[in-house]
Amino acid sequence: MARTQAAEYDERKEAIVEAAAALFATRGFNGASVADIAQRGKISKSLIYHYYESKEDILYDVMISHVRALEEAAREVVAIADAPDRKLRELTHRFMALYVGAANRHKVLINDLDNLPKGRRSEIVAVQRRLIEIVQKLLVEIEPSLKRRSGAAFTAAMLYFGQINWTHTWFNPRGPISAGALAEMAVDVVLGGLRKAADGTGARVFRPAFMRRRTSGS
Repeated sequence: MARTQAAEYDERKEAIVEAAAALFATRGFNGASVADIAQRGKISKSLIYHYYESKEDILYDVMISHVRALEEAAREVVAIADAPDRKLRELTHRFMALYVGAANRHKVLINDLDNLPKGRRSEIVAVQRRLIEIVQKLLVEIEPSLKRRSGAAFTAAMLYFGQINWTHTWFNPRGPISAGALAEMAVDVVLGGLRKAADGTGARVFRPAFMRRRTSGS
């Protein structure tokens, strides 16, 4: 049975997006032309313009496809009937799998968001904010006392993302540590620090050396 026209259409668009993501990730959005994308994808430039009116439209699809995949994974995990800490582990594994499996798209999202028109940039940011809210709610379920300190839950969520969002700059999935092991380590760090983040004991127990010197007048 022949493939439907819709399936072929989606496959061709995906091929364009994949080629563009690879180029934008290595050269930056401004360093790659539509002609470069055509050459990378082994397709004609005219075919690209059949699917996209501009290079910015391609950039948008590179980003929105990635953040929507992350959001879909997050919503699937929170719907699971399981303990919140286990949900966080599952979510982190899925995030890391998507970061590694779509490393080019993730790099483009991190580095080239400002190259989108304001309206479309707002769409991407809105999805990112929903992801932060999902993680924030999970962390509060794990450690309800986070609600007692203003901003503690949001800070904890941002620290969580800070651990994993930039792994593309240094993590080698073919190295001695797997993406799964890295996900476990990230969750262990978060869970181990939640209590201190909630009650502020970390700030009271540890005072950096430069603060001690300043206080003593030395």
